Amino acid sequence: MNVRRLIPTTALAGAVALGLVSLSACAGTSDAADGGKGGKLDVVTSFYPMQYLAERIGGGHVAVETLTKPGVEPHDLELKPKQIGSLGEADVILYLKGVQPAVDEAIAQAGVKHTVDATTLTKLEAHGTGAGHDHGHGEEGHEHAEDEGHEGHDHGSEAGTDPHVWLDPVKYAEVAQGVGSAFEKADPDHAADYRKNTDALVKKLGDLNTEFETGLKNTATRTFITTHSAFGYLAERYHLEQEGISGVDPESEPSPARMKELQEIAAKDKVSTVFFETLASDRTAKTLAGDTGLKTDVLDPLEGITDKSRGSDYIEVMRSNLTALKKALGAK
Repeated sequence: MNVRRLIPTTALAGAVALGLVSLSACAGTSDAADGGKGGKLDVVTSFYPMQYLAERIGGGHVAVETLTKPGVEPHDLELKPKQIGSLGEADVILYLKGVQPAVDEAIAQAGVKHTVDATTLTKLEAHGTGAGHDHGHGEEGHEHAEDEGHEGHDHGSEAGTDPHVWLDPVKYAEVAQGVGSAFEKADPDHAADYRKNTDALVKKLGDLNTEFETGLKNTATRTFITTHSAFGYLAERYHLEQEGISGVDPESEPSPARMKELQEIAAKDKVSTVFFETLASDRTAKTLAGDTGLKTDVLDPLEGITDKSRGSDYIEVMRSNLTALKKALGAK
């Protein structure tokens, strides 16, 4: 899928070739028994949501390296030859296909035995600028949103699937279980610890899901507006309606017709806030907010943790997101 602009293929191919020159013939079949880094399982992750899982599940038995450094917008990552080389030397690679095209291609070339694509560990869906319940339900639909289940969603018109599964704690827990199983296979000597850590993380994510369910059960409105449509899974999980200024690709410029439509939605659904994110420009959000007299606030898609993040890890930032949503939606 084309989530954001692709890295030029020729430049990437050259970098991949250069990075793979230094790999040993057996790099793709490395196991923890071979030593790893200081005897630890050597895990390379693509970006923060995968890094968090690897660190929590692996605990003291893993050495985790992430390709996307703090503050770097992950979709635009360009890999250095050294990073590509580290892929082939890993015991485990953990990534989420469709988020970072440059990473996807380099991982395919690396040929590591224990390569885990998080998209295979849960079910992906298609989302466009709108996600959640169909906007055509009117005010009566708002009153009954809690009883509608997940039928009749308006997934938008964009082709392809939405990779932002980590923003739904339930789907993220499914991914965590798959990662735990992969670690057990890669390093069977510590399988019991990986299982224990996975169970603890799944419970934590279950508690987070309960907090969201409870916190967002009764609200004055079910609609929120955000700069790009990263929150489709979250919207579906908690019976909300996401309206993205742009689609799943935040670099696409919204049309004047879309901006006018959002102004109408904001008035009709009593929207109070336009959300923007920490790693991308807030210009479009502020333009819409200024045109409609709305407030702005942060709803973090958790693609990376920086000193601007409202929390030091996934759980803390998600709780900050919940606080922001409750305020914007008028939670009772």
